[in-house]
Amino acid sequence: MKIGFDLDKIFIDYPPIIPDALIDKLYKKRAGGTLLYRTPTRPEQMVRQISHLPLFRPAIKANIAFLRSLSKKNYELYLISSRFNFLEKQTLMRMHQLGLDLLFEKMYFNFENAQPHLFKEEILKKLQLDLYVDDDIHLLKYIAVNNKKTKFFWLHAGPTNVHLPQNITQLTHLPDMLFS
Repeated sequence: MKIGFDLDKIFIDYPPIIPDALIDKLYKKRAGGTLLYRTPTRPEQMVRQISHLPLFRPAIKANIAFLRSLSKKNYELYLISSRFNFLEKQTLMRMHQLGLDLLFEKMYFNFENAQPHLFKEEILKKLQLDLYVDDDIHLLKYIAVNNKKTKFFWLHAGPTNVHLPQNITQLTHLPDMLFS
């Protein structure tokens, strides 16, 4: 079985004092109903580099422990992260610090600065994953349309009134993906 994971909010958390809605507003924009992600300006890149320091982005230890247990079984595990090029050095260093680089068959990063949903859709088509986990519901809804054979999981704790397509399931805890 081939399983793919996003990075942020799956294995590395957002800064604890900044609301998720604010982060989404800084990352995403809408143009005529089309999903688009903002390319940060140079000053925004500097702020985001600081906000991606381990002090502000703690590891999600329970999810990393679950990943370690999966890596000991007969699964092919892939990381597919939308992080842009200006975070490359920090991202690769953090992957090594957490030992995540040893747990995946291969890691894919958006260091070419493509639109995240297009980048992930391309990787998903290439890998033909069985399961994929992400925290971005807008992105998941976009990529689920053309990847009907993949079962998608939206990792989101708490109640929601979001209508989910048939191939997207909400998870509140990552290990639940094996029982859904």
